[in-house]
Amino acid sequence: MKKLVTGGAGFIGSHLVDKLMKEGHTVRVLDNLSSGKIENFEKWLDEARFEFIKGDLLNIEDVQNAVSDCDVIYHLAANPEVDAKKSSPETHFRQNIQATFNILEEIRNQGDVQRLVFTSSSTIYGDADQFPTPEDYGPLKPISLYGASKLSCEGLISAYSSMYGLRSYIYRLANVVGPRSDHGVIFDFIGKLRENPHELEVLGDGSQSKSYLYISDCIKGLISGEKSDEMVSIFNMGSEDRINVLEIANIVREETGNESAKIKLTGGVDGGRGWRGDVKVMQLDMTKLKELGWEPEYSSKEAVKLTTRATFRSFQ
Repeated sequence: MKKLVTGGAGFIGSHLVDKLMKEGHTVRVLDNLSSGKIENFEKWLDEARFEFIKGDLLNIEDVQNAVSDCDVIYHLAANPEVDAKKSSPETHFRQNIQATFNILEEIRNQGDVQRLVFTSSSTIYGDADQFPTPEDYGPLKPISLYGASKLSCEGLISAYSSMYGLRSYIYRLANVVGPRSDHGVIFDFIGKLRENPHELEVLGDGSQSKSYLYISDCIKGLISGEKSDEMVSIFNMGSEDRINVLEIANIVREETGNESAKIKLTGGVDGGRGWRGDVKVMQLDMTKLKELGWEPEYSSKEAVKLTTRATFRSFQ
């Protein structure tokens, strides 16, 4: 049987593909390449155990072909944009909620899939007032369309698991960073400094403080959670600490040789947020996943430094 990775040409997905292939699994990737890159898994293309389907989760025939003969599905494909100015409500609905519904319906129709692994997000918590935030925190009130769409997907998965006996693993991820990432604050900062090495614009008031999870820790966590025997397992995954956006700006300046660049704060919106829907403070309680043997190796600062170096090299 095969492992299906939706979004397997993307940042997290391609690292998961590497892990599964190195462990000897037969892997199929479904990706429409709207943001993912074939080069991220190019080294596996000639392997008999690897199959790539260029297709879309909104196309039912593509979903049928992808799910066929698979026993485990890692559903990572999604529209990751949190900033409402860069992505419409319809896009979040179709690429996140509708796409997840299509996968679940095909799982129900075919009946062969044993486990579904889904990457959700810390944004489902909205502006939490408890840190670190545990999985049973509530009420859940996401403040972005992205967070709302991920929470909707969680609800669908929970219902399908209850009604149709699908064992599911839901991971609420902090900000995942590492090589191959072409999205987020580190990537944006490096791009800005390349355009203007004398000034670095920082969105918001500079006080935003969040947890950053290094990609290798993320991949280990996605595998570790499958030890759980619950029908629906929900896990937080992040680093043990958090780092503020000004610290990130300083790390990027130092690692790229732009220490003299002047930091310019925009002031932000809604009390200093970088954009509408931006959660200002985020740190997750990971006790539940750690009880299964998982531990993050890297702190937020270490994750940011390693990612800055890798991303800066990719620009050169």
